[in-house]
Amino acid sequence: MLNNIIIMGRLTKDPELRNTGSGTPVVSFSVACERDYKAQDGSREVDFIDVVAWRNTAEFVSKYFTKGRMAVVSGRLQIRNWTDNEGNKRRSAEVVADNVYFGDSKQTDQAQPATYQTGSFQPAPSGFSPAQPATYDSDPELPF
Repeated sequence: MLNNIIIMGRLTKDPELRNTGSGTPVVSFSVACERDYKAQDGSREVDFIDVVAWRNTAEFVSKYFTKGRMAVVSGRLQIRNWTDNEGNKRRSAEVVADNVYFGDSKQTDQAQPATYQTGSFQPAPSGFSPAQPATYDSDPELPF
């Protein structure tokens, strides 16, 4: 059977990292996804989709994503049945994320391209152009 879903939208609030009783990291967040078509009045309807991510993906989301940031989420759809405090049977759907990707690029203070250096994104050096080929220092310990 195939259960695969990909959604793209903006986070509705900052994700908060929690840990289960056994210490497994988990984060829940909601993504607002505009529909492709407009209503008769010209507005677009929005779906708010709940997402849960576990372990390394949860830590990644909690560290790099904030409210309003565009995210691309791939995973599987999960339907959960539960009983509320009044004894009513309820049902909810959520996406269990396998991967979460950036759907936009975060602007740096200087509006320059960013590079990844020593665990954080830094503004690119002056004169940097993304079209220039990358140069790497040779390291004798690298296997290639």
